[in-house]
Amino acid sequence: MKDLLRELVAKAPSVHVLVVGDVMLDQYIGGSATRISPEAPVPVVAVRQRRAIPGGAANVAANVRAIGSKVSLAGATGTDDAGRQLRQELQNAGIETDSLIEDPSRVTTTKTRVTAGGQQIVRFDVEDVSPLHGPALVALQQVCEALLARADVCVISDYAKGTAGAEFCQWVIHVAAQRGIPVVVDPKSNDLSRYRGATVITPNLKETVAAAGAAMDGGLGSAATAILSAVAPSALLVTRGDEGMSLFERDAAEVHLLAAVNEVADVTGAGDTVVGVLAVALGAGFSLRDAAGMANLAAGVAVGHHGTWAVSAAELLAL
Repeated sequence: MKDLLRELVAKAPSVHVLVVGDVMLDQYIGGSATRISPEAPVPVVAVRQRRAIPGGAANVAANVRAIGSKVSLAGATGTDDAGRQLRQELQNAGIETDSLIEDPSRVTTTKTRVTAGGQQIVRFDVEDVSPLHGPALVALQQVCEALLARADVCVISDYAKGTAGAEFCQWVIHVAAQRGIPVVVDPKSNDLSRYRGATVITPNLKETVAAAGAAMDGGLGSAATAILSAVAPSALLVTRGDEGMSLFERDAAEVHLLAAVNEVADVTGAGDTVVGVLAVALGAGFSLRDAAGMANLAAGVAVGHHGTWAVSAAELLAL
């Protein structure tokens, strides 16, 4: 695996990844809490720091860029301060924002986490989960069609915030298939059939249970078999937290990967790291099994950091 990681980092600059889906802004407010408010039984946080990081599909793009690959990011924001800040943070990370559609009728999805003493005590979400529609959806399709003409691999990052509807996902997968482009899907819908035909779908264990329904009674293997029948010819990479990952492909033996984690600081954004590394590896020509192994190692790095984190090429080489 050591040699594979070196090869991945060496090939990464030649790979162009299109990431499409729900972009968001992750905000962090940190400080200390040494007293309880006299107004209500809640801690008073003395704010020491504030920071903002690209989240959701934007974090997938940040992970791709951190490894050294070229990346295009397609999604939708509002015309608000959060949207402007997200664009600025993306540009700071070396990611172009020309393919982000502005929709005046929407708010930019924003997750604000308040921490005290390193522990998250509350999170505020600002979002509009209604389906993207009208001129904004048409504009997004036009952007994606142009970008798919020069991408080596595509990621659909579905956070159920309205961008990656069922018809849109099928359209992206169809266009990519016509051009021989692998598609990696990070799903949030319980109906995984909406991603049918993608190269690999990466639900976590909870999402797999929800998608499998009664088939889960026979264990993960039975659930995977049922899901594979519904999403063929897609493969399934189930992320299982501290138990690692399991790869299921039709007509192939299942593969279980042990978690590569020394210490878990925060699991936020680890799934974005998985799909980002997976996509770069597939775009570079690695097999799905080797790509999954490298993504598993990268996830172990991501969860060792507090908050949303883009794993760099240097961190991969340090493994």
